Amino acid sequence: MADKRDYYEVLGVNKNASDDELKKAYRRLAKKYHPDANPDNKKEAEAKFKEVNEAYENLSDPQKRRMYDQFGHDGPAGFGGGPGGGYYSYSTSGFDGFDMGDLGDIFSSFFGGGFGGRSSSSRQNGPIKGADLRYNMEITFEEAYLGVEKEISINREDTCSTCNGTGAKQGSKVETCSMCGGTGQIKQIQTTILGQMQTTRTCTNCHGEGKIIKEPCETCRGKGTVKKQAKIKVKIPAGIDENQTVVLRGEGAPGSKGGPKGDLYITVHIKRHNLYTRQDYNVLCDIPITFTQATLGAELKIPMVDGTFEKFKIPEGTQTGTRFRIRGKGFKAINRNYEGDFVFTVEIQTPKRLSKEQRELLVELAKTMNEQPPIKRRGIFG
Repeated sequence: MADKRDYYEVLGVNKNASDDELKKAYRRLAKKYHPDANPDNKKEAEAKFKEVNEAYENLSDPQKRRMYDQFGHDGPAGFGGGPGGGYYSYSTSGFDGFDMGDLGDIFSSFFGGGFGGRSSSSRQNGPIKGADLRYNMEITFEEAYLGVEKEISINREDTCSTCNGTGAKQGSKVETCSMCGGTGQIKQIQTTILGQMQTTRTCTNCHGEGKIIKEPCETCRGKGTVKKQAKIKVKIPAGIDENQTVVLRGEGAPGSKGGPKGDLYITVHIKRHNLYTRQDYNVLCDIPITFTQATLGAELKIPMVDGTFEKFKIPEGTQTGTRFRIRGKGFKAINRNYEGDFVFTVEIQTPKRLSKEQRELLVELAKTMNEQPPIKRRGIFG
């Protein structure tokens, strides 16, 4: 066996490679050299494919690996694997010496079914979770700020109450499919250029269900589910933002084969407000004030999002566009002990109509003031 390449060299790993490193190298090379993936160079690819499988078969088995590390290819009794040089052979429990989860995943990209004992059929016949559902909910700015509980109506599949989800008519029985034995899958042995392979396909008799319903339920017609309108209460937490999602576990479509229900994803959309806007966790607002309030200063009553008022004193000489902040009156952070601020910007409102008396007073005021704003002159040297 002097012409055989070193198994570690074949897989491209060192002698201290872990089981995980061996598995990753094997999966990569098996996909690379599979004959079906190399139609233009099938003969050489088949040889490489066999070499990779032989190397992995011997190095993935702890006992064979120890013997190989000690004695090389020949071993104390030529343990290399018998006819075929360690290449796999079919047995009633799958492929000898292989992790069929690895090989099945690789082959599933080339063939319709799984391979060996741990094929996809075992997964298909286990409990299957129901489909997730989605719902768009519109709420007001105030509801997003305070939180709200709403009731929604959705149309969804639900377990049939007549047959309790079995799909069979009351008094009748659900029979195990005689063709697949209840697995929902039919196994076949195929002889290929790579040897004998076991493939699986969906049973045509029961369509993969593993059971036969001879007398279907009249309500659900054998499906086990019926479409119903469900009313669900949803709690929207205070502080929720646009396009955030609330998840209700178990409020989706029913599962099959004993699987759990799916989930309901509710995406929140917030209506625009004519007074408030949101920036991160802060509430922004424009507050109009009069000329005299800005000039003399004033105590304002600021309307909060929750319907209350906060008193806030602005100083004399306040200019239009000045921003003020009320701490802790913004949005709450969900799942975090934090609250934003209420930030308001003052806008001075210029009166459009004045009485004769008001005009005369303003004229007298103007005489006492320099109406031309002072201009800062730059010096000769800038």
